[in-house]
Amino acid sequence: MSAARTATLRDAVGLGLAVGLYGVAFGAAADAAGLDVWQALVLSALMFTGASQFALVGVLGAGGSGPAAIGSALLLGTRNTVYGVRLAPLLAPRGVLRRAGAAHWVIDETTAMAVAAPDRELGRLAFWATGATIYVGWNLTTVLGALGASGLGGTAQAALDAVVPAAFLALLWPRLQRTFPEAAVQRRVAVGGAVVALLLTPAVPAGVQVVAAVVAVALAGRPRREEVVR
Repeated sequence: MSAARTATLRDAVGLGLAVGLYGVAFGAAADAAGLDVWQALVLSALMFTGASQFALVGVLGAGGSGPAAIGSALLLGTRNTVYGVRLAPLLAPRGVLRRAGAAHWVIDETTAMAVAAPDRELGRLAFWATGATIYVGWNLTTVLGALGASGLGGTAQAALDAVVPAAFLALLWPRLQRTFPEAAVQRRVAVGGAVVALLLTPAVPAGVQVVAAVVAVALAGRPRREEVVR
């Protein structure tokens, strides 16, 4: 095995293990929202996109309706469609099963690893290795998190209400601190979504503010006229 392939596998598995462990937080959040262990596992196995999963259980846990929860999850998941368009030429999967598997594993981390690879072959390797590692780890730790949360006391159960917002903040904060061409847009998007959600929370049913915030950040993230001209 070449040094480049070894390095790609090392990075993919390392990232996959780190992200996979995060499924514990989702399992705990799903339990706090009233879902059974099997329901949390089905979400991780079939939805397999962390932001959408957290959004769904967050809305349900706050007392929101099923349609609001599903709408929030779908809106957050639309970014994967854009990733898929970008990755399709690179992966070029053959066969129905392989195409379905590739589509299911199109998430933030697999996209980042595939696009960052130095060539097409290593990009494919990075995609599949990262996806497989995260998928297995995420589903295993989802079960552990849900089972562990069931055995917690009342105080610890109440503390789980902070899991979802803390999880989102942990994912978002490092990107807001970085300096790169899109950083200003990302900060504008984050602030815009937070403002909309905070203003609407006292006035709308639980979950509606999440849907509205997603629409608002999509508008806030559009390139400005001068950015397009460049």
